Amino acid sequence: MPTAAVVQAGSVPFDIDASVDKAIRLMTEARDNGAEIAVFPEAFIGGYPKGSTFGAPVGLRTDDGRRQYERYSNGAVTLDGPDVERLAEAAKELGLFVVIGIIERLGNTLYCTALMLDPGVGIAGAHRKLMPTGSERLIWGFGDGSTLDTMDTPLGRVGSVICWENYMPLLRQAMYAKGVELYCAPTVDDRPTWAATMTHIALEGRTHVLSACQFITTDAYPDDHPFEVDLPYGSTAIRGGSIIVAPTGEVLAGPVYDEETILYAEIDPTAKTRSHLDFDVVGHYSRPDVFELTVRTEPRNSVSFD
Repeated sequence: MPTAAVVQAGSVPFDIDASVDKAIRLMTEARDNGAEIAVFPEAFIGGYPKGSTFGAPVGLRTDDGRRQYERYSNGAVTLDGPDVERLAEAAKELGLFVVIGIIERLGNTLYCTALMLDPGVGIAGAHRKLMPTGSERLIWGFGDGSTLDTMDTPLGRVGSVICWENYMPLLRQAMYAKGVELYCAPTVDDRPTWAATMTHIALEGRTHVLSACQFITTDAYPDDHPFEVDLPYGSTAIRGGSIIVAPTGEVLAGPVYDEETILYAEIDPTAKTRSHLDFDVVGHYSRPDVFELTVRTEPRNSVSFD
């Protein structure tokens, strides 16, 4: 059976080159251990600014906060830039399908994006987080339905839902309707409750779930990075909790905390088929006569030129 890898590691905050180098090293390690697909955490390229407020109390913005945002923006990447090209080229050379979280810069707005790399075609998808959580809305824009991308791999159809998007039932339903077979959940949610969410989704969608969370300590950030609140795990900024779950709800690997590691699991494509005997949330267990979901997949641009 084919093997999937979930990478639990931290980015190199504000350093694009070093983060890309680290990603390629971990991609190579996963492929050397037999993986055909590797899933990386949310914001692996560009970083997750845990504990920062960007100088934005209600009704005010500070000059220091704007400088923090400038540094964060300078650490983001563009889809057509050389950094993404390096990642895509590495995936091609390794023959590895990759899902990796990036901070994407488009114009003057940043997006939390899950990049999907196909070794044969390059960028197969780029899902922009539809709903940034809490104060993430200050620094990230909102994606739209045009980036609910999936891609075919030898292990099955892959889709990506980022962090707390997984608590949006209609988004999950849309992904199930797209036929997702490997449901990838890049995240920075390191709470113990995350494993229960991933298990629920595996059972609900009858899909393999591959969730990758960062593990990163405060000393990985620059000395002047402002941790403006007390972190719940002390010097550990994000503690991991990555996990792989089968369509039956069986945990195949993880959750693992407090270390960098790569989780591996064999993926049985027929397990999904067997598990649909008694449950298909978009098929025989749905009630379209009562419930209906409409998904708008056209790009939503603020300005259109005829």
